[in-house]
Amino acid sequence: MQVNGRAPVRFCRACGGRLARDNSGGRCAPCQARARDRFHAPPEVPPDFWQAEPLRKALEDWHIGHAIRAYRHHPFHGHKPLSQELVGHWLGMTQTQLSRIESGPPVTDLDRLIPWARTLRIPPDLLWFKLPENRDQKIIGVKRPPQERDAAGTVDHGPTPDFGENDVRRRVALQLFTYLGLGAGALGAESMRRLVDLFLTTEPRDLNDWHLACNDHLYALRTRPPLQVREDLLIDLVALKRQLQVAGAKELTELKRVEAALATLHANVLTRLGDHGAAIRWWRTAKESAAATGDLELQLAIRSTEAGNGRYGQRSPEAALGLTRDAMRLAGQQPTLGKALVTCSHAKALGLVGRHSDAQRTLAMCEDLFAAAGSPPDVMPGYWTGGQLEYTRLLVHAGAGNEPEVDAAIDQYMTRVLSRISDHQFGPQAHLQRALCTIVNGGIDRGAKEAIAVLDAVPVTSRTNMITAVGSQVLRAVPLDQRERPAVRELHDVLIKTAPSCPPLSSA
Repeated sequence: MQVNGRAPVRFCRACGGRLARDNSGGRCAPCQARARDRFHAPPEVPPDFWQAEPLRKALEDWHIGHAIRAYRHHPFHGHKPLSQELVGHWLGMTQTQLSRIESGPPVTDLDRLIPWARTLRIPPDLLWFKLPENRDQKIIGVKRPPQERDAAGTVDHGPTPDFGENDVRRRVALQLFTYLGLGAGALGAESMRRLVDLFLTTEPRDLNDWHLACNDHLYALRTRPPLQVREDLLIDLVALKRQLQVAGAKELTELKRVEAALATLHANVLTRLGDHGAAIRWWRTAKESAAATGDLELQLAIRSTEAGNGRYGQRSPEAALGLTRDAMRLAGQQPTLGKALVTCSHAKALGLVGRHSDAQRTLAMCEDLFAAAGSPPDVMPGYWTGGQLEYTRLLVHAGAGNEPEVDAAIDQYMTRVLSRISDHQFGPQAHLQRALCTIVNGGIDRGAKEAIAVLDAVPVTSRTNMITAVGSQVLRAVPLDQRERPAVRELHDVLIKTAPSCPPLSSA
């Protein structure tokens, strides 16, 4: 149709640019060229394309199929995801083959992984394998001589130092250490190899076995030195990481529940060892895994434990209080065990920042909530019912200087809780709270001597950052103008002498 003898002005429906008069289509020439090119190769994407959460997680999980699916559904491509037919054409496979790769177990064949990664232009630093510099180089796997294999018959692959499956193993090791919160130098070469071998060769376990493993590690946490517990936990965390990558949808939720429990235990162990940076990373893992299950009670239980561990020098008192406030908002109004646990942590945090009246009012809320609370989470239930109310009662009264209540709380805690769970950490901590209460009430010399006696009596293998942190709280309760007293100076020296060291891991 013409207007005043002229054809109407038309615009490209893709970019909005003005169309030439002789263009009878709906797109300009450049957009038509881009549309044609789209069927031949993937488009150029901006650097932040790879930071989208589903794509980043798929690459961290080392699952190329999930990465391809996240790539197809990326918002960069528009409202409609790229089809499997189109992306399969780019990668040299049919729609059916790509569908199986996206929904199946992770592909481990480097002869397929490398060309797919190159075709999609995945940045090399996001991959768990190395791209050879020369496209004609092949990844060759060579078995080691029998005399060089370890007792488990592990085979080392890849003879070249610059590329090949040897480099794949090193990349796996770095990825594992990132997941575990370790530096690459935290283990010796033999232990590094064993961890990688475990990841590559481990077989999936039954869910009942994983629940038993959680309970076993909890028992170890309460009865064995934390260094030993840490090394044993690493083995199961590596095995679980591998099983999560190949798990079907039916068991994935329960495995995430197990990961949340083991991550919580590992963060607790790291807190005992004073490795606070790694502990905070594991609290993050525990919370993310719990959120993936949709289990609010488990999420609240973990958040309460994170906040409680924050008071051992891991976070500032104000930060620990902030964690409990966030958890209280998440808890809602129902009187569940999760809310009771969070309220306990809130009461302890209030006392830690000196708000003792608020802490005692919150303690009264804890008493009511525990009376109405339901069952604990069904994974590692003994961890969430380990005397949290009794210990909160002790801490709140000690900080406020309520000596009769402190004496009663210690007696209850020792007879009702520690006689049942036998955690060697908390007996010394309970008696240090008595020393704290004494100092709060003005008995500086007596309280310092009580704390010295408690610290000196802890066996070397049982000394942890938790005990030292509570001893430091006792010292900080002494007014500044009284810290030159002989008993206080002796307490300072004993704290230094009994502070634990955290040697590097010796094995895996």
